Amino acid sequence: MSINFNQIPSPCYVLDETLLRINLEILSLVQEEAGVDIICALKGYSMWSTFPLVGQYLRGATASSLHEARLIFEEMGVKAHTYCPVYRDDEFEAILQYSSHITFNSLSQYERFRDRVKAFPEPVSMGLRINPEYSEVETELYNPAIPGSRLGITIDQLGDALPEGIEGLHFHVLCEHDSFVLERTLEKVEEKFAHLIRQAKWFNLGGGHHITRKDYDVKHLVALLIRFRARYPNLSKVILEPGEAVGWQTGYLVASVQDIIEKPDMRIAMLDVSFSAHMPDCLEMPYKPHVLGATDAIEGQPVYRLGGTTCLAGDYMGMGDYSFGNELKLGDKVVFDDMIHYTMVKTTFFNGVKHPAIGIWQDKGEFVLLREFSYEDYKGKLS
Repeated sequence: MSINFNQIPSPCYVLDETLLRINLEILSLVQEEAGVDIICALKGYSMWSTFPLVGQYLRGATASSLHEARLIFEEMGVKAHTYCPVYRDDEFEAILQYSSHITFNSLSQYERFRDRVKAFPEPVSMGLRINPEYSEVETELYNPAIPGSRLGITIDQLGDALPEGIEGLHFHVLCEHDSFVLERTLEKVEEKFAHLIRQAKWFNLGGGHHITRKDYDVKHLVALLIRFRARYPNLSKVILEPGEAVGWQTGYLVASVQDIIEKPDMRIAMLDVSFSAHMPDCLEMPYKPHVLGATDAIEGQPVYRLGGTTCLAGDYMGMGDYSFGNELKLGDKVVFDDMIHYTMVKTTFFNGVKHPAIGIWQDKGEFVLLREFSYEDYKGKLS
């Protein structure tokens, strides 16, 4: 590991530029060999200071809001593939200015806004999000294909032809999945929507593709995508939009011990970060992040429960305690692995606690502090 954590302030998110570049090279290889476009989903990775680097490898980015679309335009220098569950009337003109593609979540949204897209002075390609009513996502909070889902249009709502002006289709029902889940999902999608895919100019396979995970079968993915493109020669573009795969295993959240609470049956290390405010996906998913130099609790070794800094009763790592090689003491660094993608995107200023800084450990072995957060940042969210 190249990072010297003694040079990193606490608390701080720190991205390893070398690891990000490795992920981007893998994604770029898939693009070239499979003949597809891979774009970065900001909902999973939005560290915009790295967008110039990301733009060297990927073919754009995807937005789920006006602010994300604007950030893509300003910091990556391209127009966004934009999908919003709903578009606001007062934002729609601005979204068109920043977008090359607009995907509608419902036919009613398409009918409401299609004439404004057509009248816009620059071409914007329209698409529909479809719901295949099939997903292997186990956590209901993240499953967009559950019965009664608000996301996407089911086949019973569509006829034999794409609505007038629609050029593309988009589905998104994966979450941290491999290419074999994608293969099974595509079978279900094609059973219902193949006749409409054959009428489209582009097809977006959404996100949730864990392409940069070590055990991901990249060769299988490439072969799968090549076969899919061969079945639909009408498609000028096949698009994947991972976010997590861009930032997967590229950085850390550095924290430090502020107190040790002794209980009869446990010890609690109180940190200067919050699971609720700074690692909310650990509570939502839920999952237990890896801590550098620590393991799951082992009898006979120092065991600690890790507590967060807010007053929320559940602000602690509830998925299990950790063993460390040595007794923890005040000021010791506790480094959480893989904290650069969804984790950093979802942070809040809950309780007004100190928000972690953001920095990059550069390829050349130097730390650059990009941003610290202040009272004014907290106050600016309120009124």
